[in-house]
Amino acid sequence: MCDIWKTRDARSFGSNELDPHLSSIRKLGVRWIVFSGGEPLLNPELPVLCTILRKENIRLTLLTTGLLLQKCAADVARNFDDVIVSLDGPAAVHDAIRRVDGAFRLIEAGVAAARKFRPDFKITARTTVQKANHQHLQATVRAARELPLNAISFLAADLTSSAFNRPVLWPIGRQEQIGLSLGELSVLEAEIESLIETNDCGGQDGFVLETPQKLRKIAAHFRAQLGLQTAAAPICNAPWVSAVIEVDGSVRPCFFHPPIGNLNDGTLESIVNGDAALKFRQNLRIEEDSICRRCVCSLHYRS
Repeated sequence: MCDIWKTRDARSFGSNELDPHLSSIRKLGVRWIVFSGGEPLLNPELPVLCTILRKENIRLTLLTTGLLLQKCAADVARNFDDVIVSLDGPAAVHDAIRRVDGAFRLIEAGVAAARKFRPDFKITARTTVQKANHQHLQATVRAARELPLNAISFLAADLTSSAFNRPVLWPIGRQEQIGLSLGELSVLEAEIESLIETNDCGGQDGFVLETPQKLRKIAAHFRAQLGLQTAAAPICNAPWVSAVIEVDGSVRPCFFHPPIGNLNDGTLESIVNGDAALKFRQNLRIEEDSICRRCVCSLHYRS
Protein backbone atom coordinates (compact mmCIF):
# COMPACT_ATOMS: atom_id res chain seq x y z
CA MET A 1 0.00 0.00 0.00
CA CYS A 2 3.05 2.27 0.00
CA ASP A 3 5.12 3.52 -2.93
CA ILE A 4 8.51 3.29 -1.22
CA TRP A 5 9.43 0.30 -3.37
CA LYS A 6 9.24 2.53 -6.45
CA THR A 7 12.16 4.73 -5.40
CA ARG A 8 15.43 4.44 -7.28
CA ASP A 9 17.31 5.94 -4.35
CA ALA A 10 19.08 3.11 -2.47
CA ARG A 11 19.97 5.19 0.59
CA SER A 12 19.65 3.66 4.04
CA PHE A 13 20.03 5.00 7.57
CA GLY A 14 23.37 3.93 9.07
CA SER A 15 25.48 4.30 12.19
CA ASN A 16 27.11 7.47 10.85
CA GLU A 17 23.65 9.05 10.72
CA LEU A 18 22.72 7.76 14.17
CA ASP A 19 25.85 8.62 16.18
CA PRO A 20 25.40 12.43 16.21
CA HIS A 21 21.95 12.02 17.74
CA LEU A 22 22.62 9.54 20.55
CA SER A 23 22.88 12.38 23.05
CA SER A 24 19.47 13.64 21.91
CA ILE A 25 18.01 10.14 22.23
CA ARG A 26 19.20 10.01 25.84
CA LYS A 27 17.99 13.54 26.69
CA LEU A 28 14.60 12.90 25.11
CA GLY A 29 14.24 9.65 27.05
CA VAL A 30 13.48 7.56 23.97
CA ARG A 31 11.98 4.23 25.06
CA TRP A 32 10.92 2.52 21.88
CA ILE A 33 12.13 2.52 18.27
CA VAL A 34 10.36 0.82 15.35
CA PHE A 35 12.43 0.04 12.26
CA SER A 36 10.20 0.38 9.21
CA GLY A 37 10.83 0.86 5.52
CA GLY A 38 10.70 -0.16 2.71
CA GLU A 39 12.27 -3.28 4.10
CA PRO A 40 14.58 -2.73 7.09
CA LEU A 41 16.25 -6.12 6.61
CA LEU A 42 17.80 -4.80 3.38
CA ASN A 43 19.83 -2.32 5.44
CA PRO A 44 23.33 -3.82 5.85
CA GLU A 45 23.91 -1.77 9.00
CA LEU A 46 20.74 -2.88 10.78
CA PRO A 47 22.56 -5.21 13.23
CA VAL A 48 25.02 -2.41 14.06
CA LEU A 49 22.21 0.07 14.66
CA CYS A 50 20.47 -2.42 16.95
CA THR A 51 23.67 -3.05 18.93
CA ILE A 52 24.11 0.69 19.51
CA LEU A 53 20.51 1.23 20.56
CA ARG A 54 20.25 -1.83 22.78
CA LYS A 55 23.05 -0.35 24.89
CA GLU A 56 20.64 2.52 25.55
CA ASN A 57 18.01 0.06 26.89
CA ILE A 58 15.56 0.95 24.13
CA ARG A 59 12.84 -1.45 23.03
CA LEU A 60 13.34 -2.37 19.37
CA THR A 61 10.58 -3.51 17.02
CA LEU A 62 11.01 -4.70 13.45
CA LEU A 63 8.27 -4.00 10.90
CA THR A 64 8.93 -6.26 7.91
CA THR A 65 7.42 -7.95 4.87
CA GLY A 66 8.84 -11.20 6.24
CA LEU A 67 10.43 -12.17 2.92
CA LEU A 68 13.95 -12.03 4.39
CA LEU A 69 13.05 -13.17 7.90
CA GLN A 70 14.36 -16.71 7.44
CA LYS A 71 17.66 -15.50 6.01
CA CYS A 72 18.15 -12.98 8.84
CA ALA A 73 16.56 -15.04 11.62
CA ALA A 74 19.60 -15.16 13.90
CA ASP A 75 20.19 -11.40 13.80
CA VAL A 76 16.49 -10.62 14.19
CA ALA A 77 16.05 -12.94 17.18
CA ARG A 78 19.16 -11.51 18.83
CA ASN A 79 18.51 -7.83 18.19
CA PHE A 80 14.77 -7.22 18.41
CA ASP A 81 12.23 -7.40 21.20
CA ASP A 82 9.40 -8.18 18.80
CA VAL A 83 8.53 -8.37 15.11
CA ILE A 84 5.50 -7.25 13.11
CA VAL A 85 5.08 -8.90 9.71
CA SER A 86 2.85 -7.51 6.98
CA LEU A 87 0.19 -10.12 6.26
CA ASP A 88 -2.30 -9.38 3.48
CA GLY A 89 -4.46 -12.47 3.79
CA PRO A 90 -4.37 -16.26 3.61
CA ALA A 91 -1.66 -17.72 1.38
CA ALA A 92 -3.18 -17.22 -2.07
CA VAL A 93 -4.48 -13.72 -1.29
CA HIS A 94 -1.22 -12.65 0.35
CA ASP A 95 0.90 -13.88 -2.56
CA ALA A 96 -1.37 -12.18 -5.10
CA ILE A 97 -1.25 -8.83 -3.33
CA ARG A 98 2.52 -9.04 -2.79
CA ARG A 99 3.02 -10.28 -6.36
CA VAL A 100 5.54 -12.80 -5.03
CA ASP A 101 4.90 -16.51 -5.46
CA GLY A 102 5.47 -18.25 -2.13
CA ALA A 103 5.56 -15.02 -0.11
CA PHE A 104 3.25 -16.49 2.55
CA ARG A 105 5.44 -19.59 2.91
CA LEU A 106 8.50 -17.38 3.27
CA ILE A 107 6.84 -15.75 6.28
CA GLU A 108 6.05 -19.20 7.67
CA ALA A 109 9.65 -20.33 7.22
CA GLY A 110 10.94 -17.08 8.73
CA VAL A 111 8.76 -17.38 11.82
CA ALA A 112 9.92 -20.96 12.34
CA ALA A 113 13.57 -19.99 11.87
CA ALA A 114 13.39 -17.08 14.32
CA ARG A 115 11.68 -19.23 16.94
CA LYS A 116 14.48 -21.80 16.73
CA PHE A 117 16.68 -19.12 18.26
CA ARG A 118 14.00 -17.80 20.64
CA PRO A 119 11.01 -20.08 21.20
CA ASP A 120 9.10 -17.32 23.00
CA PHE A 121 9.85 -14.65 20.39
CA LYS A 122 6.83 -12.37 19.94
CA ILE A 123 5.87 -12.12 16.27
CA THR A 124 2.58 -10.49 15.27
CA ALA A 125 0.88 -9.60 11.98
CA ARG A 126 -0.44 -6.34 10.61
CA THR A 127 -3.02 -6.40 7.84
CA THR A 128 -3.89 -3.43 5.66
CA VAL A 129 -7.54 -3.75 4.63
CA GLN A 130 -8.26 -2.93 0.98
CA LYS A 131 -10.21 -4.06 -2.07
CA ALA A 132 -8.22 -7.25 -2.65
CA ASN A 133 -8.64 -8.65 0.86
CA HIS A 134 -11.69 -6.98 2.43
CA GLN A 135 -13.71 -10.21 2.32
CA HIS A 136 -10.94 -12.33 3.87
CA LEU A 137 -10.52 -10.91 7.38
CA GLN A 138 -11.57 -14.08 9.19
CA ALA A 139 -9.44 -16.22 6.87
CA THR A 140 -6.51 -13.90 7.55
CA VAL A 141 -6.91 -14.40 11.29
CA ARG A 142 -6.95 -18.17 10.78
CA ALA A 143 -3.82 -17.93 8.63
CA ALA A 144 -2.06 -15.86 11.29
CA ARG A 145 -2.91 -18.49 13.91
CA GLU A 146 -1.57 -21.24 11.68
CA LEU A 147 1.77 -19.57 11.00
CA PRO A 148 1.70 -19.41 14.13
CA LEU A 149 1.78 -15.76 15.22
CA ASN A 150 1.04 -14.23 18.61
CA ALA A 151 -1.57 -11.71 17.46
CA ILE A 152 -2.87 -9.72 14.51
CA SER A 153 -3.95 -6.12 13.95
CA PHE A 154 -5.91 -4.46 11.15
CA LEU A 155 -5.96 -0.97 9.67
CA ALA A 156 -7.55 0.61 6.62
CA ALA A 157 -5.50 1.39 3.53
CA ASP A 158 -4.32 4.99 3.30
CA LEU A 159 -5.80 6.38 0.09
CA THR A 160 -5.35 10.12 0.33
CA SER A 161 -2.11 11.15 2.05
CA SER A 162 1.32 12.02 0.63
CA ALA A 163 3.05 9.65 3.06
CA PHE A 164 5.11 6.59 2.14
CA ASN A 165 6.98 8.08 -0.81
CA ARG A 166 3.99 9.56 -2.59
CA PRO A 167 5.29 12.86 -3.97
CA VAL A 168 2.00 13.14 -5.87
CA LEU A 169 -1.32 12.25 -4.28
CA TRP A 170 -2.95 9.13 -5.67
CA PRO A 171 -5.34 9.96 -8.52
CA ILE A 172 -8.96 8.85 -8.24
CA GLY A 173 -8.29 5.82 -10.44
CA ARG A 174 -5.57 4.53 -8.13
CA GLN A 175 -7.72 5.20 -5.06
CA GLU A 176 -10.51 3.15 -6.61
CA GLN A 177 -8.10 0.25 -7.22
CA ILE A 178 -7.40 0.04 -3.49
CA GLY A 179 -10.56 1.50 -1.93
CA LEU A 180 -13.96 -0.14 -1.73
CA SER A 181 -17.16 0.20 -3.70
CA LEU A 182 -20.50 0.48 -1.91
CA GLY A 183 -21.15 -3.24 -2.36
CA GLU A 184 -17.68 -4.14 -1.11
CA LEU A 185 -18.20 -1.92 1.91
CA SER A 186 -21.25 -3.96 2.88
CA VAL A 187 -19.18 -7.14 2.59
CA LEU A 188 -16.47 -5.63 4.80
CA GLU A 189 -18.96 -4.53 7.44
CA ALA A 190 -20.42 -8.04 7.58
CA GLU A 191 -16.92 -9.53 7.77
CA ILE A 192 -16.01 -7.23 10.66
CA GLU A 193 -19.14 -8.16 12.61
CA SER A 194 -18.42 -11.86 12.08
CA LEU A 195 -14.85 -11.30 13.21
CA ILE A 196 -16.07 -9.60 16.38
CA GLU A 197 -18.49 -12.43 17.12
CA THR A 198 -15.93 -15.21 16.71
CA ASN A 199 -12.82 -13.66 18.27
CA ASP A 200 -11.78 -12.04 21.51
CA CYS A 201 -11.10 -8.62 20.00
CA GLY A 202 -9.12 -6.16 22.06
CA GLY A 203 -9.22 -8.30 25.18
CA GLN A 204 -6.22 -8.78 27.43
CA ASP A 205 -5.41 -12.07 25.71
CA GLY A 206 -7.22 -11.32 22.46
CA PHE A 207 -5.57 -12.58 19.30
CA VAL A 208 -7.10 -9.66 17.36
CA LEU A 209 -5.57 -6.55 18.92
CA GLU A 210 -8.26 -4.05 17.90
CA THR A 211 -11.35 -3.57 19.99
CA PRO A 212 -14.72 -3.96 18.24
CA GLN A 213 -14.96 -0.16 18.14
CA LYS A 214 -11.62 0.15 16.33
CA LEU A 215 -12.52 -2.58 13.86
CA ARG A 216 -15.73 -0.76 13.00
CA LYS A 217 -13.72 2.42 12.42
CA ILE A 218 -12.00 0.65 9.52
CA ALA A 219 -15.35 0.40 7.76
CA ALA A 220 -16.12 4.00 8.78
CA HIS A 221 -12.94 5.13 7.04
CA PHE A 222 -14.12 3.62 3.76
CA ARG A 223 -17.62 5.02 4.31
CA ALA A 224 -16.12 8.49 4.61
CA GLN A 225 -14.04 7.88 1.48
CA LEU A 226 -17.28 7.14 -0.39
CA GLY A 227 -18.90 10.30 0.99
CA LEU A 228 -21.39 8.38 3.11
CA GLN A 229 -20.33 9.98 6.39
CA THR A 230 -18.03 12.66 7.73
CA ALA A 231 -14.43 11.63 8.32
CA ALA A 232 -13.46 11.63 12.00
CA ALA A 233 -9.96 11.78 13.45
CA PRO A 234 -8.80 8.98 15.75
CA ILE A 235 -7.63 9.52 19.30
CA CYS A 236 -3.93 10.22 18.83
CA ASN A 237 -1.00 11.85 20.59
CA ALA A 238 1.74 10.88 18.10
CA PRO A 239 3.11 14.42 17.52
CA TRP A 240 3.64 14.86 21.26
CA VAL A 241 5.25 11.51 22.06
CA SER A 242 7.01 10.32 18.91
CA ALA A 243 8.73 11.27 15.67
CA VAL A 244 9.37 9.62 12.31
CA ILE A 245 12.89 9.79 10.87
CA GLU A 246 13.32 9.10 7.16
CA VAL A 247 16.47 8.01 5.35
CA ASP A 248 17.11 11.52 3.98
CA GLY A 249 17.12 12.90 7.54
CA SER A 250 13.62 14.36 7.42
CA VAL A 251 11.88 14.38 10.79
CA ARG A 252 8.09 14.23 10.81
CA PRO A 253 5.71 14.51 13.77
CA CYS A 254 4.04 11.35 12.40
CA PHE A 255 3.98 9.46 9.10
CA PHE A 256 1.38 11.74 7.55
CA HIS A 257 2.23 15.33 8.45
CA PRO A 258 4.98 17.30 6.64
CA PRO A 259 8.53 17.36 8.06
CA ILE A 260 9.35 19.69 10.91
CA GLY A 261 13.10 19.61 10.23
CA ASN A 262 16.04 17.58 9.00
CA LEU A 263 18.82 15.82 10.91
CA ASN A 264 21.33 17.33 8.48
CA ASP A 265 20.54 20.74 9.94
CA GLY A 266 20.50 20.01 13.66
CA THR A 267 20.20 17.43 16.41
CA LEU A 268 17.10 15.35 16.93
CA GLU A 269 16.43 17.18 20.20
CA SER A 270 16.74 20.61 18.57
CA ILE A 271 14.28 19.57 15.88
CA VAL A 272 11.52 17.96 17.96
CA ASN A 273 11.73 20.85 20.46
CA GLY A 274 12.50 23.53 17.88
CA ASP A 275 10.34 26.46 16.83
CA ALA A 276 8.72 24.66 13.89
CA ALA A 277 7.80 21.63 15.98
CA LEU A 278 6.53 23.65 18.91
CA LYS A 279 4.40 25.82 16.64
CA PHE A 280 3.01 22.76 14.91
CA ARG A 281 2.00 21.07 18.17
CA GLN A 282 0.58 24.27 19.64
CA ASN A 283 -1.64 24.82 16.61
CA LEU A 284 -2.62 21.21 15.91
CA ARG A 285 -6.21 20.30 16.70
CA ILE A 286 -6.45 16.59 15.97
CA GLU A 287 -10.23 16.53 15.71
CA GLU A 288 -10.27 19.42 13.22
CA ASP A 289 -7.14 18.84 11.15
CA SER A 290 -7.84 17.61 7.60
CA ILE A 291 -4.89 15.20 7.58
CA CYS A 292 -5.80 13.76 10.99
CA ARG A 293 -9.43 13.33 10.00
CA ARG A 294 -8.39 11.12 7.09
CA CYS A 295 -5.79 9.22 9.12
CA VAL A 296 -6.00 5.41 9.03
CA CYS A 297 -3.98 4.76 12.18
CA SER A 298 -3.17 6.40 15.47
CA LEU A 299 -0.66 6.29 18.26
CA HIS A 300 -2.12 6.85 21.69
CA TYR A 301 0.91 6.17 23.83
CA ARG A 302 0.59 5.98 27.58
CA SER A 303 3.71 5.84 29.70
